[in-house]
Amino acid sequence: MTKDHPSDNDDQQDQPEHIKKRVAFKKNRGNKERVKFQQQLSPEDDQVFEQLQASERMSGKGQKTRYRTVKTNPDSADRHTSEILQGRVLRAIGSNACTVRLNDGKLLQCSVRKLLRTIAQSTRSAVVAGDYVSIIPEDDSTGVITAVASRRTTLSRSAKAREHIIAANIDQVLIVGSAADPQLKPNLIDRFLVVAEKQNITPIIVINKIDLLEQDDPWPGQVAQIYRRIGYQVAMTSIKTGEGFDLLSATLTQKTTVLTGQSGVGKSSLLNALIPSLNLKTHEVSVESRKGQHTTTTAQLIPFAEDSWLVDTPGIRQMELWD
Repeated sequence: MTKDHPSDNDDQQDQPEHIKKRVAFKKNRGNKERVKFQQQLSPEDDQVFEQLQASERMSGKGQKTRYRTVKTNPDSADRHTSEILQGRVLRAIGSNACTVRLNDGKLLQCSVRKLLRTIAQSTRSAVVAGDYVSIIPEDDSTGVITAVASRRTTLSRSAKAREHIIAANIDQVLIVGSAADPQLKPNLIDRFLVVAEKQNITPIIVINKIDLLEQDDPWPGQVAQIYRRIGYQVAMTSIKTGEGFDLLSATLTQKTTVLTGQSGVGKSSLLNALIPSLNLKTHEVSVESRKGQHTTTTAQLIPFAEDSWLVDTPGIRQMELWD
């Protein structure tokens, strides 16, 4: 009677899947000193010195080596050090500071593993608001992000020849403009529509501050009708009168929704009206330039209702398309 052994196929199925990436690593060595040795050589030894130069490494710190293939396995990385936790990034400041909400609701302040920052050289940030991440806790309030799950959708733009991802894993985007103060910009709305369509994100156009409209100014209403005729949902809203909020709130349930648009159109004010306890800072439009002043400095994921999230974002004056 023979003893049963697991087959090779079973072993392969049990092995975690690895992700291969090509990464350029920077050298951590300084310049090698060859000046004194060169001075000791006689003119007759020039040929010997040239051979030494060809055979020795003369590169210095900061130069890149060849690209290397790196295997990453989010499920098994550093498992021996601690239990791996799962959560979602609420806020990312710079490239190495994040606030993460764990699946049990607890908040952690996290740094980002250096390997992740190296792999994400083509983007401005390795981790962004809305990302689902794996974390190794360091203590009760801090941890290290070791892996970022594949992003289902992203809202991004081009910034200095790199991709600037504003938010990830979102279902719909509220493209907020203002009827007046600052002036409505259909061209900017169009660019956001292109990004949303490319990523299969549902766009909803919000024309805010309709209480500022003069009675003889039909322009914002005409723009709204154009977008409605080509199939987009448009909400006309006013913070002061509350007009349009019933329709708007109904579209936000059980969704992750990012609010975006130029500065001064009232994104933070809309959030304060939707979530009265939020109390986000707001600024009036600049009297001199008639443009909005930057109040929100980084994207932030905010719980709205059960299985519902809102993302506040900094104002965007230019939307250069990425890819």
